[in-house]
Amino acid sequence: MRKTCLNMVYKLAKQDSRIIFIGSDLGAGTLEEFKREVPDRFFMEGISEQAILGMSAGLAMEGFIPYVNTIASFITRRAFEQIVIDLCLHNLPVRLIGNGGGLVYGPLGPTHQTFEDIAILRTLPNMAILAPADAHEMKNLMPLTVDLKGPVYIRLAKGHDPVVTDCIKYYKIGEPVVLKKGKNVLIITTGRTLQMAVEAAEKLKLNSIDVTILHCHTLKPLNTEPILEHLSSHECVITVEEHSVIGGLGSLISELMIDNKIFKPIKKIALPDKFIEGYGRQLDLLKKYSIDSDSIISATYFLLKDLGVNK
Repeated sequence: MRKTCLNMVYKLAKQDSRIIFIGSDLGAGTLEEFKREVPDRFFMEGISEQAILGMSAGLAMEGFIPYVNTIASFITRRAFEQIVIDLCLHNLPVRLIGNGGGLVYGPLGPTHQTFEDIAILRTLPNMAILAPADAHEMKNLMPLTVDLKGPVYIRLAKGHDPVVTDCIKYYKIGEPVVLKKGKNVLIITTGRTLQMAVEAAEKLKLNSIDVTILHCHTLKPLNTEPILEHLSSHECVITVEEHSVIGGLGSLISELMIDNKIFKPIKKIALPDKFIEGYGRQLDLLKKYSIDSDSIISATYFLLKDLGVNK
């Protein structure tokens, strides 16, 4: 996914002279082809995220479309004031590419674990938020970001994630997609947690349990009408995200249900409201905090039992 995203920036830049790439202390050789072929629109800056966003804002005011790439915790947490004042207040077309959303950088500890990025950026007027599930989705969404009005945050996972969206042929920013249609239980995902939901659905099907999987590659702006339709036609809902339980997908769906007087059981599978303890691989930490396919299966059985459905 990560490589696909950067390759798409390069491909789009060759087609559109407004596009500029700005990297913050990225690895040697990153987008070397871009640097060689379009050197006047390729910038590799040091660890100075606040200054880079100010630079990006100035370029955007001059008619360019900067794509800024660095680690997610640094581009959101460290440069939050610049995002608010320089980008969102002026509604500028700067695209923030956050590497390692969630627990991707688990081995590096809490300074690099990005569990609150969606929550804080959801509060900002004019900010769009994308969280693709895999390389196929990334490839289809990136061209749509070019002419989108205002700033965009693109949340990247680790890369080399299994592709599960290749069955989706049509993409529109803000439109959730149905990956699987079932009954009773509605599973709503964002980012790479879609893979977990697909795996859980395959195992549940062995026990004659069909679930609906609704995937939100966009968290803001978001067309809520199809979500409301599915919420109304299902008996309960599970949200799955690699993010804090506060302020992310689960909060978004809960708010939507309350605002529309939909009172049904909901289980939010997410990171707890605490700093992540320990160091380790992303998948190990996710399992430790019960964000995996087994947890989705357990939540499904729990909700069905609570509803009196014997499975």
